[in-house]
Amino acid sequence: MTDHKYTILLVLDSDASTPEAWINFAQKVAPEGQPYEILIRGMVTVIEEESLSVGAKPAQIWRDQLTTAAQINAEVEDAVRAYVDYQPALRAFDEAREKQADLIIFEWRGPLTLTGGIYTDALLAGAPTDVILLTAPPPASHLPVLLSLRGGPNITLGIRAAKSLSSESAITLYHAADSQRHTPYLEYIKRAEPNIKRAVTAVTDIADGIVGELHGHSAVVLGAALRGVTLDQTPRDSLIAQVYERATVPIALVRAYHPEALEFHMPYIAGSADEPSKKVDRWFAENTFHSREFSDLKSLVEMKEKQGLSISIGLPALNEEETVENVIMTLKRALMDEVPLVDEFVLIDSNSTDNTAAIAESCGIPVYRHMDILTDMGSRVGKGEALWKSLHALKGDIIAWVDTDITNIHPRFIYGIIGPLLKYPHLQFVKGFYQRPIKVGEKLQAYGGGRVTELVARPMLNLFYPELSGFIQPLSGEYAGRRSALEKIPFFTGYGVETGMLIDLLDTAGLEGVSQSDLEVRVHHNQPLEGLSRMSFAILQVFMDRLGERFEIDLMSHANRSMKMILQEPERFALELNEIGDYERPPMISLPQYRAKREAVMAND
Repeated sequence: MTDHKYTILLVLDSDASTPEAWINFAQKVAPEGQPYEILIRGMVTVIEEESLSVGAKPAQIWRDQLTTAAQINAEVEDAVRAYVDYQPALRAFDEAREKQADLIIFEWRGPLTLTGGIYTDALLAGAPTDVILLTAPPPASHLPVLLSLRGGPNITLGIRAAKSLSSESAITLYHAADSQRHTPYLEYIKRAEPNIKRAVTAVTDIADGIVGELHGHSAVVLGAALRGVTLDQTPRDSLIAQVYERATVPIALVRAYHPEALEFHMPYIAGSADEPSKKVDRWFAENTFHSREFSDLKSLVEMKEKQGLSISIGLPALNEEETVENVIMTLKRALMDEVPLVDEFVLIDSNSTDNTAAIAESCGIPVYRHMDILTDMGSRVGKGEALWKSLHALKGDIIAWVDTDITNIHPRFIYGIIGPLLKYPHLQFVKGFYQRPIKVGEKLQAYGGGRVTELVARPMLNLFYPELSGFIQPLSGEYAGRRSALEKIPFFTGYGVETGMLIDLLDTAGLEGVSQSDLEVRVHHNQPLEGLSRMSFAILQVFMDRLGERFEIDLMSHANRSMKMILQEPERFALELNEIGDYERPPMISLPQYRAKREAVMAND
């Protein structure tokens, strides 16, 4: 018995039947007596004329469907994913190389139809490991499986596939040979594999013979011989096409890996560098989650405990006495008292003049004034300052921030943003998004919130940081990240904190390290237009600062940080000068007092 864990990449098409049968087949095909793992992936194939972003909803459906199946099988990795691409099968090849997979199983659409955007010959030739193409797992049956192989390197994989497709592991060997003489090779296979109950040797009319023998069998396994790689579909007169078009049972096509098969020049398989727009579209489709994908809190707790992680929630607040109690109690009750998902809730108060801090203390959570944290660093005004200092106060490995002015608070505002981090270890940061109804008078309109987002933030991102153009609400106040990522980036102290955070995380974590999650609907107090104007002014300064760093030009030294606001009152019409600027705090990891505190925390764990 070997210590190597046999890795199977199970890749299902977008209209696959229930995945449980596929997982069952993958489990049976693993080598006997060897530990194994199954990575399950869905494919969403987008036609060339459309943006890859249209695959976002199908990808979410895939993850929902596959997650349920994965959770009941210990050998299946929890972090199911969906490839969204014009040729998603090539993505499977990339992951197989990265994970050093031993076998890829594709749900096969047949030799005359694209599977994952490419034809059968390219699938067989391009796979960097053993590959099985299977039309569908057969229903439970006591019938044997027909195995048609000439011999050679495919025989071992073919026998494993055949045994896995038969509930009795019974095999009929259909051997294509050049004469009726039973070759020594055939005799050896019959002696070595007791599950072969019957053997037939064919010389001519191989396809007719296979189809004729299918009666009384539950499936057929064919060995694939590489004919040479083409971009065209398999000819209709090929053996595989003839059997596929006439067979009434599932078909498996097997090809054992041998490196010489990949020694060809084929840019189609190798692919080319993504255009920026295509890269963003794919990111949008694959890294846009929905909070309902993570609503199984028990499963999240298991992931958290398995990874040895702790989770902290920071609640920034300034004069939120109307909503803060409901926010705290709703989240604390669901995520700490009833289910031990969150390890601490902390209110970070920005010197509220109402009862916000007292109400939070009465709810049983710690309250910090951000002015009292890292006092030797001084204190700045703004939400970003509170977030930055909360990194020092909070203890968790994963940190999430949720605003305290939400009137329709729900646990999804937390599990929707920490769930992706628990499920997908490669992710470093998750930004929430939602519908934002806006209150006009006493009426609630369905849309209209996020005005600064649509008029300032997203246009600027599209202009100068197109990699981030897929973020639906880059300024949202609900987001979560790994401490190891957040402590390495600077924080702007005011309205520009979210903008600076995204830009800096793009540099440190890369686009594939960040994601977004749909939190459905968020209702809160909307700011008046004057407040939005101040916000926009500060955010634009952050963009200019970061662009200046990129092009090595100190743009802000030439900019005016004061803004004249227009006052229109019954007895007064004038301009009022406001100083509006964000101060940049250094990465928290650069502070000796922070490093000392983290070392003490880790020593006590």
